[in-house]
Amino acid sequence: MAEKRTYLELSEADGGSHKFYEVTVAGSSVTTRYGRIGDPGQSKTVKYKSPAEADAEAQKAVSGKLKKGYAAAVMGQRAKRSVGQRRTTSATAARGTTRAPVLWRFETGNFALGIFIDDDLCWVGNQKGDVYALGHDGQVNRRFKLPDGVMCLVRDEEWLYCGCNDGNVYDLTRKVPFVAYEISEDLSIYWIDIHAGSLAVSDANGGITVLDHDCDLLWQKKSAGDSGWMVRCDDDGVYHGYDDGICAYDWKAGKLLWSQKLKGCVMFGWQEPTTLYAGTTDDVVLAYTKKGKLVRSYKCDTSVYSCAAAADGKYVFAGDSSSSVYCFDEAGTRLWKLDTTCGSALSMQFFKDKLYIVTSSGTLACLDVSEAAIVAAKAGTVPKTKVVEQGTTKAANVGDTLDAAAAGATGVLVECYTEGGKVRVRPKSPGFKDLNVQFPRNIRTAGATYLVDGLVETGGFYRVTGQIRTTTGASAASVAKALSKVSSKKVSKAAAPAESKKVAKKVAKVATKTATKKTATKKVAAKKVAAKKTAKKVSKR
Repeated sequence: MAEKRTYLELSEADGGSHKFYEVTVAGSSVTTRYGRIGDPGQSKTVKYKSPAEADAEAQKAVSGKLKKGYAAAVMGQRAKRSVGQRRTTSATAARGTTRAPVLWRFETGNFALGIFIDDDLCWVGNQKGDVYALGHDGQVNRRFKLPDGVMCLVRDEEWLYCGCNDGNVYDLTRKVPFVAYEISEDLSIYWIDIHAGSLAVSDANGGITVLDHDCDLLWQKKSAGDSGWMVRCDDDGVYHGYDDGICAYDWKAGKLLWSQKLKGCVMFGWQEPTTLYAGTTDDVVLAYTKKGKLVRSYKCDTSVYSCAAAADGKYVFAGDSSSSVYCFDEAGTRLWKLDTTCGSALSMQFFKDKLYIVTSSGTLACLDVSEAAIVAAKAGTVPKTKVVEQGTTKAANVGDTLDAAAAGATGVLVECYTEGGKVRVRPKSPGFKDLNVQFPRNIRTAGATYLVDGLVETGGFYRVTGQIRTTTGASAASVAKALSKVSSKKVSKAAAPAESKKVAKKVAKVATKTATKKTATKKVAAKKVAAKKTAKKVSKR
């Protein structure tokens, strides 16, 4: 049966949407491909019960896009359009501004927005889709290459995520980057935050989209303004900052809890347990309670592009449009202003007496902001800045081949299955509840199984800990059989070493038995063949 292909595009002037949508029907399968015009885009295939059902679903999808303004087009006629970057200008610091004590800096090679710092690594992502993880000494340890520009990096418990210009959110926790959330291709991600597995997306039009752990839509809202550069989440709500205001929504249905009108556009947001911080183009960082009450403002000299705070707001930091960073005490008194010497800080994070910034020039810089270092800097003494080389670390890409599980591997077996036209994932090993598993979108295939290091229950679903391995051939059968004999205790990352050894022995034992059984079967078959030949010879005699 010949394929039926429909190709649509939506291209708007003045930096609006510039996207395509393609639907291909082949028998009872429907493949949708979408993305920015000129890019390969993302694709997924769904198999239906019959060609008629597949054709009906395809027509329904096309009809939905036509209603949104898409139109039939010829692939390749429209040129690729550069992704609209954050509208910022960066001037040099004012003459006489104290030079910042920069310990090291790393040039990513392009405009950078994404940053995340933890005990082990310093993460940075740029608009070329390059993500680097450096040690606190500045050496490159890991590298990822994503399909499009990086807008932000966030962490939810032990999982690290990256919001990308291609409309996807990627999980960077493992060796290979995976698609964690697929957002509508009609949205231009400006910022994301993830809380207990639920994703909140702030977009270019001032909208908020909230998805659950399995990418099902919870709700969408349009705030009072555009250009939503701030979204932060906690147990109590979703906090949104846009071009002339800030507001809060509840998790359940997106009910507006409060809103405040601002003079300037919110360019960045930060949160501590009881306080929200919004950096604005009105040259201030505003601190609000999470009930919407203005607590304090921190005055800078030009537009604020980024902000951060120490624990409980003891110190508040800001980065402006003139390549300067500031520090204020809790009461709002300015303690210092420093010249970054490497551009305006578009994102920042304070961590253990260091201020980490990513700048308009694509630099990740580590500033020593301890009291001693600041005193020395004001006296004219700053350390020699170490310039970190990119090195030869190979980048891991989306779609890289996964490791296969060995016959003696331990872990938890999970399986992909179809429910309501969607491919979902659930535990197959014994001892787990009947809950779905949050699992990479780009490797879900109905009927496929994977072996993961462990599962952790989080609010009504499981999350994967450790690595993900494929299970194929005899290896999959051996692993599944071995794990089915293990006690109902979960084999997880937190499992005791003794229990892991027992499981490994059982898996290895099953694999050995399987191989022995196959050998014995072959020997019996050989004996039967020999017996038949002998019988024939005897009968001929």
